[in-house]
Amino acid sequence: RFSGTFVGNAESTSPPPAATSPAAVAAATLPAVPTIPVVPTIVGVPNSVAEGVLNPNEVKPPVSGTRKARVLYDYEAADSTELALLADEMITVYSLPGMDPDWLIGERGNQKGKVPVTYLELLS
Repeated sequence: RFSGTFVGNAESTSPPPAATSPAAVAAATLPAVPTIPVVPTIVGVPNSVAEGVLNPNEVKPPVSGTRKARVLYDYEAADSTELALLADEMITVYSLPGMDPDWLIGERGNQKGKVPVTYLELLS
């Protein structure tokens, strides 16, 4: 059973003296750690793919690792990075490093774009 009172740490929670500026308080309480912006890159993959933005014209299929897939359902592309699909058609698919595992790059003739894995039956 809890008594309804909370006993926290013994440190004082009173505000700093009025003579101390907010900037001085922040500087005293936060560690001075320099930050360096990090931009992830994957060797051999255009930066737009690594950042999650796919320009289908920049993507080159891997030398190995392409597979044939049969489309199970019609799929309407949500934007220009996706490939619209028709049920029962055959397309070539492959994955890129760092890509969402629920999506593959699909190719039909000279058209290419992201396609959802759940709409495909992967063959050989």
